[in-house]
Amino acid sequence: MLYWNSQSLPELSGLNFRQRMAVIRRASDLLPVPKKLLLNLLKLLVLIPPFMAIARSSSISEALLLALLLVLIYPLLTRPLTFILVGPLLSKARQQLNPPDAE
Repeated sequence: MLYWNSQSLPELSGLNFRQRMAVIRRASDLLPVPKKLLLNLLKLLVLIPPFMAIARSSSISEALLLALLLVLIYPLLTRPLTFILVGPLLSKARQQLNPPDAE
C-alpha cells in the first residue's frame, strides 16, 4: 500500500508527529547501505530534472515558479518512496526508541 503521510502508517499509530519522525529517522538509520543508496539515488533523480529546468529558464519569474513547484512536489514524490523502503523496519525502530520495559 502507498502511504502519503506518516499518520496513515499502521506501525506508527498512537504516536504524535515528533515521535513518528523520530521512528522514521531511526528506521532510515537501520536501512542497509544498498537500500539507503537506492533511496538517495531515487531522490536525486527526482531533483535533477527540475534543477535543469530552473537553470535553463529564461527569466527570474519562470525560475522562481519552477523552484516553488519543486518545493511543493518534491515531498509528494519522495515521502512515499521513503515509507516503502523503511516500512519493514518501523516496528523494530519503534521498539528501540520505546522499549516495552520502559512503559
